[in-house]
Amino acid sequence: MDNKWEAALPSLSQVTVFSNLNNEPVRIHGGDDSLRCIGVGTDAAVFQSIYAPEYAFKLYAEDKGSKINIEEKVYNTIGNSPFFSTCYAAYDKFLVLSYEDGPTLFDCLLQGIHIPEQVVQDVEDARQYVRDQGLNPRDIHLKNILLQNGRAKIIDVSEYVLPGNDFRWEHLKKAYEEHYHLIDGRAIPFWLLETIRKWYNSWNKHFTSYEEFMKIVLKFTSFKRD
Repeated sequence: MDNKWEAALPSLSQVTVFSNLNNEPVRIHGGDDSLRCIGVGTDAAVFQSIYAPEYAFKLYAEDKGSKINIEEKVYNTIGNSPFFSTCYAAYDKFLVLSYEDGPTLFDCLLQGIHIPEQVVQDVEDARQYVRDQGLNPRDIHLKNILLQNGRAKIIDVSEYVLPGNDFRWEHLKKAYEEHYHLIDGRAIPFWLLETIRKWYNSWNKHFTSYEEFMKIVLKFTSFKRD
């Protein structure tokens, strides 16, 4: 195998990722102009290098390194699927993945980009495929799904070895089916999406049900049915 991604290794070695408390996004220190940060999560940050643009490098926080081999094994179990990225290699601090173009669904809401029903069906099909491989599709949310030529591409599989259902996708699907028409084509302010995200991450502490949570969100955002 031609390891073209190795051209990016010197620059990647200059980057350190630090985790934060309360499930907040990681902090990044170091790097150079050859790297572009294309994604930030609670465990890792993802970079693209001008020296190997066809790859994405998922650098984990210093205290999250144990997840690297776990995620590599998940990708190996998933195998070749149109719904997921490809994992090419695992190093001590990062994974080498295929670079996937397209906005996240979070970006689509920010920019008012239409999210077609096909995306929802693709995620449903991807989740069933994952179950068929003996894995558990969890942690599927707006920032983990790309809109790619009208189809869905899921870009984070790190929690697929954990038990239980976090219901994140079920709630997102329900919100799409019942309320998306109220905002389709409208650009939603970042502060509003972040507020809803933080509310959702603690909704079971403050609301008796998901339905009550959505009532408050709709009231707060003043979205009215046509």
